[in-house]
Amino acid sequence: MKKLIAMFAITTVIFILAGCSATDGAKESYVTFVDQTNKVDVMVNDQLFTSLVYGESMDDKVLTKPILFPVMTPAGIKVNRSFPFEEVAGESSDHPHHTGIFFTYDQVNGNGFWNNTKFPPHITDVDILEETGGETGTLKFKALWKDKDEQPLLQEDRTMVFIPGENQTTIDFSMTLTALVDKVVFDDTKEGMFAIRVAHQLREKDQSGHYLTSNGDEGEKGAWGRRAKWVTLEGQIDSNDVGIAILNHPTSTNYPTYWHARAYGLFAANPLGQFVFQKSRHEENPQKFELTLDKGQKAPFKFRMIIFDGKRSKDQIDQEFASYSK
Repeated sequence: MKKLIAMFAITTVIFILAGCSATDGAKESYVTFVDQTNKVDVMVNDQLFTSLVYGESMDDKVLTKPILFPVMTPAGIKVNRSFPFEEVAGESSDHPHHTGIFFTYDQVNGNGFWNNTKFPPHITDVDILEETGGETGTLKFKALWKDKDEQPLLQEDRTMVFIPGENQTTIDFSMTLTALVDKVVFDDTKEGMFAIRVAHQLREKDQSGHYLTSNGDEGEKGAWGRRAKWVTLEGQIDSNDVGIAILNHPTSTNYPTYWHARAYGLFAANPLGQFVFQKSRHEENPQKFELTLDKGQKAPFKFRMIIFDGKRSKDQIDQEFASYSK
């Protein structure tokens, strides 16, 4: 009996040392952060998931906003376009301002923060406030949206929570914009707002990508310019099934968001382009949203992005949304 007890104790110690449970042998996931110059690497189980990159340049290319670049599935497949920071054979070179995962907007008091490939205007002065790793990871920063005269219009306070899962990694984004001047006006435009420029093979145009919305609409024609709680883009990269889902939280500004989802590879949620989208879809009596903030007023924007290997059904994403929206 003593031998059996001793053997059980040794076995238990081995499982503990291995970071496993005695029941399933599964190792718990964990998130860590690695600081570099103007960059924070986000590691999931010691594997690079993405990097927050900020400052005025990256690989000698101008950087006008903080971005997440690259973006990898748990299997190590890159789902974002590499241009303009890396050259990949056959990859498109349009829209050089579409870089990784980004959050910006094109018409803010007449300043184009979306299309700019030089500065000013730009989103700058990034100040990292928190890096907390563990079973999930939290990364917080604040930044300034500066106009053509280098004057701060907005303060952005962003929290990103990184959540490892089975064959997927989730990022919960919470961005709050606070007006720093007497009045900040966001004109309705399609050029915004929370986006990822996807890898070439995930394009819907001439490649494997395919959009699906929470309403059951499919393709760019079904998704673009319409409201939806969530949209997915699935396809194959080198014969591997991968996908991206973007979910909009009910407390986010002008929920449910409109979608600027393009077949050429831009996958964007844009809650502020209301008039343009309604007019383009020939809705009767299109209405401007024209978000306006007085000094000190805030506007929240909340999204969940899921990067996954394999496929996801509509029911699965509906369940993800139900959990996220609580």
